[in-house]
Amino acid sequence: MKKINLAISGCLGRMGQQLIKSSRSNKNFKLVTLTESKILNKKIAGIKLNFNTDEAFKNTDIIIDFTVPNCTLDILKIASKLKKRVVIGTTGFTQKEETLIKKFSKKIPILKAGNMSLGVNLLMYLTEIASKSLNDEYLSKVFEVHHKHKKDYPSGTALMLGKGIADGKNKNLYNLIGKKFLNKKSFPYGKKINFNSIRKGKIIGEHEVTFSSGKEIIKLNHEAFDRALYSDGALTAAKWLINKRPGLYSMRDLLNFR
Repeated sequence: MKKINLAISGCLGRMGQQLIKSSRSNKNFKLVTLTESKILNKKIAGIKLNFNTDEAFKNTDIIIDFTVPNCTLDILKIASKLKKRVVIGTTGFTQKEETLIKKFSKKIPILKAGNMSLGVNLLMYLTEIASKSLNDEYLSKVFEVHHKHKKDYPSGTALMLGKGIADGKNKNLYNLIGKKFLNKKSFPYGKKINFNSIRKGKIIGEHEVTFSSGKEIIKLNHEAFDRALYSDGALTAAKWLINKRPGLYSMRDLLNFR
C-alpha cells in the first residue's frame, strides 16, 4: 500500500508533537510537511518547519490540524484551492466559523471532531440516547477538566456532549447553551445546558454529563490518561478520509454509530 503523505499544522503544540511521534511509528503515513505560526530555525524529524502556504502543502495528501480557529480557516482556504483533505481537531469555533467550514466541505473532504477518542465519541452517542429517552423533567449539565494551558472553554468535547444532549431533543445546540462557568467547585442545572470548566495541572481530559430529575441523577463520564489516544484517533480519521468524497464528516461517521 502506498503511504499517505501527511502534513501536520501546529506542529509545536502538544497535539502537534504527539502527532509527529505517532505518525512516525504508523506504517500508513509518510510525514512530509510540518507547519507552525512561528518558525524556528530547526528541523523536526528531519523536516524543516514552514508557514501555512500553497508551497508547504502542495505535496501532501492530507492535513491534520490542531491549531486555533483563524489558522484552521486559513488552512482550509489553501486546502480547498489545492484539493487536499483536512482532519480538524481544533476547537473553539463560532457559529459563523462553523458555517464557513461547511462551505469548504462542499469542495474537499473534511473530518471535524472536538475529540478524536473512540471512547468520547461513544460517550456522545450514549448522551444522545439518554437525552432522547429522558423526558423534560430531567435537566442536564456538562462538566470538564483540562490542563492549565488550555485556553478555550467549554472544551470542544464538552460542546460535543452538549450537542449530543441537543440532538437527543431534536434541538439546536446554540439555542440550548446556558451559562459557562470557569473553575467553579459546583454549578447549577438550568433550563438550558450549563457548562463548568476546570483548568489545572497537567490533566489530559475529563468529561461528565449529568441528568437530574430532582429525584435521581444519571451520570455518563470519560477520563483520558494518554494523549496518544487523540493522535492515534486523528491518524485513523485521516486514513478513513483519504477515500471519501467532499463533505463534512465526524468520528461518528467513521465509527458508523447510528
